[in-house]
Amino acid sequence: MSWRHYAGTTMTCPVMLLKPCSCPTGKMGATSSETAMRAPTSSLSVRAKDSVKHFHVIRKGNGYCFGFNEFPSLRTFIEHFANQPLVGSDSGTLIILKCPYPRRVEEPSIYESVRVHTAMQSGRTESDLVADAPSLGTKEGYLVKQGAIIKSWKTRWFTLNRNELKYFKDKMFEEPIRTLDLTSCSAVQFDYSQERVNCFCLVFPERTFYLCAKTGVEADEWIKILRWKLSQIRKGR
Repeated sequence: MSWRHYAGTTMTCPVMLLKPCSCPTGKMGATSSETAMRAPTSSLSVRAKDSVKHFHVIRKGNGYCFGFNEFPSLRTFIEHFANQPLVGSDSGTLIILKCPYPRRVEEPSIYESVRVHTAMQSGRTESDLVADAPSLGTKEGYLVKQGAIIKSWKTRWFTLNRNELKYFKDKMFEEPIRTLDLTSCSAVQFDYSQERVNCFCLVFPERTFYLCAKTGVEADEWIKILRWKLSQIRKGR
């Protein structure tokens, strides 16, 4: 399968699929932690508007389970995607799976010539060479937010990318109403103080933001990824 990325993970797929020039909404890539389609669990990563969503693909005997559908063979499973199916989750975001992201992408064979190469420090060893990368988990969807002064609730479109949580008046707007810097956030937790269900809050020095999801599952997903972001920030990533 030419669009299966054997070494892909839920962290590396956003790097490929969030490229603004090459990946339109609905671009997809299949990944797993194993090196073959025989793996018991793989994932399908899909480019949404401002995030990459990951869906489980479960191997069952000789067939595959994806969502509520079962496919008797790999061929019928792949043919299903050739017909551009519609996929959605608890967030309510619906995505048409348009085309796969190829495993092999043509690259120019152009390399820079090394003209300067000198050590800026001395005495360091391999243990001092620590790999580092920014946190790339992404998420998007509608949440209901409580106002700061007038405590009314309004539906807003939220996007999470790197250490920024942005909210927009609606999904089609390009400019956010506000961008929250998660490096200043001290906690993310379920909230039961509001007369609403599926609520959680983000605690900042100047304000606590109260948000509500459509379902408990969606609220739990937001809390998990936001807490993961905070843990990465505290680790200095």
